[in-house]
Amino acid sequence: MVSGASSLGLVRDELFATIEEAEASLEQFIVERNNGSLLQQAVDNLQQVRGTLNLIELTGAELLAQEVLDQATDIPAGVGNERDAQLAALSNALHVLRRYLEGLDAHRQEMPELLLPAINDLRQACKQPPLPESFFFSVRLDQARPRMVPPALDAAAKESEGRRLRQMYQVGLLGYIREQNPAASMKLMGRAMSRLDGLFANEPRGRLCWLGAAAVEALNDGQLLPRKSRKQLFSRIDRELRQMLVNGSYEPPRSLLKELLYLVALSAGRGPLAGEVRELFGITALPFTDHLLEEEYQRLSGPGKAVMRSLSSAIREELASVKDLLDLSERGTLQDDGLTSLHALLGKLSKTLAMVGLSSAGNSLANQLPVVSAWCEGAPVESEQLIALADAVLYVEGMVATLERGERVTTPRVEPEVCTFAQHQLFEARIVVLDEARAGLALAKRAITAYLESSGDRMHLSNVPFSLQAVRGGLWFLGQERAATLVGACADYIQTQMLDTDQMPAEARLEVLADALSSLEYYLEADAGLAQPSVLDLAEESVRALGQEVAA
Repeated sequence: MVSGASSLGLVRDELFATIEEAEASLEQFIVERNNGSLLQQAVDNLQQVRGTLNLIELTGAELLAQEVLDQATDIPAGVGNERDAQLAALSNALHVLRRYLEGLDAHRQEMPELLLPAINDLRQACKQPPLPESFFFSVRLDQARPRMVPPALDAAAKESEGRRLRQMYQVGLLGYIREQNPAASMKLMGRAMSRLDGLFANEPRGRLCWLGAAAVEALNDGQLLPRKSRKQLFSRIDRELRQMLVNGSYEPPRSLLKELLYLVALSAGRGPLAGEVRELFGITALPFTDHLLEEEYQRLSGPGKAVMRSLSSAIREELASVKDLLDLSERGTLQDDGLTSLHALLGKLSKTLAMVGLSSAGNSLANQLPVVSAWCEGAPVESEQLIALADAVLYVEGMVATLERGERVTTPRVEPEVCTFAQHQLFEARIVVLDEARAGLALAKRAITAYLESSGDRMHLSNVPFSLQAVRGGLWFLGQERAATLVGACADYIQTQMLDTDQMPAEARLEVLADALSSLEYYLEADAGLAQPSVLDLAEESVRALGQEVAA
């Protein structure tokens, strides 16, 4: 028997007509809630839809239809506003089901994962637990991992180190949940999970750390989106870590391991951990990517809403055209039609800026229109006027940068142009200093790795203390005294314990040093001053573990 997407064409017309009838009946019932016959008609149609989908074996679509049917049957006639969310979810689910089947009819490719958001919206409306992302994913979970070299630590030391690494994971997790530089947050989470994996690799409980580290690596390398379900998943891992650290016989739930393996399968990243897991579990590439799923989600449920970012990009392009025309004017090569274009661009931009709430920026350009209009009529272009117009354009560019950074402008603020321009320049300077600081920390980490791999060749570290002291100075300049002090402590440790002595520190000590530098690097990547103070607490704890004194 022909089944699946290939058989949809056989029942297409009748199926779509039945879905449309169900939608119409449900929509009418939402208006006339005392008319139970409308709801019953919708239920009858839904039963027919579900039966048809079962017959042609469209599993995902049938599951959504079953969820819709169950909830429609649960709604009594005469319901009040307390069921509005459930009725809205039902209406949306039918819309998604029809759009999904239309796409399936056109492309003949099943992708039931697309229906999970609608299914979970329905389940949430009636307070049922959501289905996991991996619901339609299959994998064997009983693959054994090759044994690793165990760490030379006793149980108490492992427990103490485990608690510190869990704190590192929590710091990264908090940044990931808040979407404060997710890439940097995941790097910190990944380091914590990898280090925990090294502690417990040969124990059953270590399986959570192993697959967790691979999933975080896949999430970061594959640039998977920070969905709510994934934030909940990694929050659940933190709770499991708490149990793991106090229970030596702990074994992670199989459902959790399946979720982690699904993320590894979904990611296109090719990191070493994820690659090892894919090979061991025989995971093949999925026929879709996370971003393709997101695009299809949008197609099914409506367009995205990143209007302000798109608008800022368009404004920047027009500002670039204005600056090109000003450059020609300064050189004396701008023709009359160029002046006309300049006037039109300034007028258009001033109106656009006013519409998005940047009234002061719009006014600054509008104030220049009479001057440009006079140029169009033959008045000479005075250098003072040209400078004033250029200043206005730079001021607007600084204001538009707030849109580019994703900051919503809720209340128009009128500020002196010179003040806002100066703030923009200060912001740009701050970015440069932070970039240099991040580069210095990254250099130090690479040098320590080379030092370790070369069995203690101090040549690799010769410039590291100087680089870290430069980072320290930059952080002092930014007013980040505590971070600067911690960077200085790391520099002192490298100088006194690695350069000024012939004895190479134990590898475990070098890992702690790397933990401190990773925490500081995360603090900077998450934008120093905006990251939570606990990041510096974590770095300070690592520095103290190295025996370095840090002022309270």
